[in-house]
Amino acid sequence: MKAIHYGSLQIMTGMRDVIACGGVESMSNVPYYLTDYRNGKRMGDGKVIDGMMYDGLFDPYNKSLMGQFADVTASTHKISKQDQDDYAIKSYEKAAKNVENFKKEIVPVKVNNVTFDRDEEVTKFKGADKLRSLKPAFSKEGGTVTAGNASKISDGAAFVLLVSGKFLKSNPTYLASLRNENVFEVLSFEDAEKEPQWFTIAPSLAIPKALKRAGLTVNDVDYFEINEAFSAVALANSKLLNLPEEKVNIWGGAVAIGHPLGCSGARIIVTLCNVLATNKKTVGCGGICNGGGGASALVIKRVDPSQFKSSL
Repeated sequence: MKAIHYGSLQIMTGMRDVIACGGVESMSNVPYYLTDYRNGKRMGDGKVIDGMMYDGLFDPYNKSLMGQFADVTASTHKISKQDQDDYAIKSYEKAAKNVENFKKEIVPVKVNNVTFDRDEEVTKFKGADKLRSLKPAFSKEGGTVTAGNASKISDGAAFVLLVSGKFLKSNPTYLASLRNENVFEVLSFEDAEKEPQWFTIAPSLAIPKALKRAGLTVNDVDYFEINEAFSAVALANSKLLNLPEEKVNIWGGAVAIGHPLGCSGARIIVTLCNVLATNKKTVGCGGICNGGGGASALVIKRVDPSQFKSSL
């Protein structure tokens, strides 16, 4: 999502007219680090560091796992394990129900005669009873976050194409080609910060900031996409912003389809565009937390390209 922020700024300042923005992540290929092996080991034990844990799932400030912070968030906001399990089950069910809709935003990839054309995690759901039976994964006492109600380690990529109003006006042929396409305008974007351990609820600050910059309120938004790093994260932010369930992650989220860290922000916006277009709605808002206490949000609007106006 931050890439879309930066791309939008490039267009707003007139530096670029067309930018592809997105993210790619292959969590299954993150290496292990050998921090003191460059010149070889002469004597004594060595240390191997899990790069995915070290750079993605572990907070360097508090020396804690992100999942432990999610446990604290759930406890603080009175979100039970049952609440989280119920949410996760719904996420899987909604994602499974909308497999055909997701195809509109998926580009099939063929590797060694195998074609990947759908999110794999959705098909791995073993049922509600199995998910509810899973034990807390991060905190020995009082923990409620499990492997089932948390997002999944995944590989993925997502991109959007940003163009300026000036480019559209000066390229009538390209503009005409969009006549039957769904086109969206970036209305605003914002960031917000909390203490590192409260990264989980930082979207509840970033989203109102972005909406205010767009001159909108929560009530003006047709659909929200909030990253499901953990079910507790989506539940806590929805609770803090008083968002109706029927407007949030209506096709499921990262719990059901995966959370490739560097891809998820862009994936949220791609899905948000798809949701708005499919349901013929207008305004959408995406929000995502990131390690270190931060969060980003983006507000978009579905527009008629023939009527598109730009201040550039």
